[in-house]
Amino acid sequence: MLDVASLRSLPLFSNSLAAWLIAAVIALAAFGLLCGARSTIRRYLRKARATPQTELLEIPADVLSRTTLAFFVVLSVGLGLRSLTTGPGSQRVIGSAMTIALFWQAGVWAMAAGQAWLDRRRRRGMTEDRAALSSLNIISFILNVVVWALVLLLTLDNLGVNITALVAGLGIGGIAVALALQNVLGDLFASLSITLDKPFELGEFLAVDDFLGAVEHIGIKSTRLRSLGGEQIILANGDLLKSRVRNYGRMKERRVVFTTGVAYEASVEQIERIPRMIREIIENMTDTRFDRSHFQKHGESSLDFETVYYVLSPDFNRYMDVQQDVNLQLHRGLAQLGVEFAYPTRRIVN
Repeated sequence: MLDVASLRSLPLFSNSLAAWLIAAVIALAAFGLLCGARSTIRRYLRKARATPQTELLEIPADVLSRTTLAFFVVLSVGLGLRSLTTGPGSQRVIGSAMTIALFWQAGVWAMAAGQAWLDRRRRRGMTEDRAALSSLNIISFILNVVVWALVLLLTLDNLGVNITALVAGLGIGGIAVALALQNVLGDLFASLSITLDKPFELGEFLAVDDFLGAVEHIGIKSTRLRSLGGEQIILANGDLLKSRVRNYGRMKERRVVFTTGVAYEASVEQIERIPRMIREIIENMTDTRFDRSHFQKHGESSLDFETVYYVLSPDFNRYMDVQQDVNLQLHRGLAQLGVEFAYPTRRIVN
């Protein structure tokens, strides 16, 4: 046990009582200023959160308001001890303690910033982007692991621990775990890719290879579709991103191509009138944009006309209603022209 004489022989304890009092005053003043600054930031944050819009400094204020009392204590005591006459060893200990406290406080700040971003995404996802909600928890978990692993490694390195062998061992262990769980990890990162890149969202209708269905759930490992027949289709996220996906939910308009075949008995004048008639039918309808209509070719048993137009709505039922009206008006128009629809026929000449 150290006695008073041995304590006074240490550089840290060779200071006078007045010097210690000055150090204590500096530490208390620094602690009071830091606590006062945090209280001011928290008052501003409460006022900012009371308004409906997000203030410019709201997120930085939220992050700084998470500063811990332990960090204030270590920083204040370190500043007070800096005013004393100390040796190189004591300076290293004080500096190391302040640096380690800063590392852990930086970890708290990083987690607070990440949590603020995730909370903002959650609030937005409730009304705009529900696809992101299913993977935000896994993003939070990964963020926690990465931040605190870095803080721990920096702390050990500051304490003089050789972390090279530790990092190498973790790397080898990580490779072994990744090889054992490569399928699960592949689906996990595919889920994150879906969350961040957003190729589709909940409720959108997809065509994936031979499968058709509306997105019902986006999970960590799989995505579930509800098919037109009512059954649920479960696709691994990794396989889903490797496939060619057609997202009908983001269709703005629908291109329609249809062919009309009339009998060979139609005259040239009737043939010339048919494309104009089809154009008039489509242009007089709502939610449509006419593109073209032409006498395309002489078929085996019909004169074929090809027509292209656009339905200005992605809704499939609306497309079918428009096409039905086009077909009905085309029947009436051809009947008025005296032109018959073609059907497979064969003429036998004796």
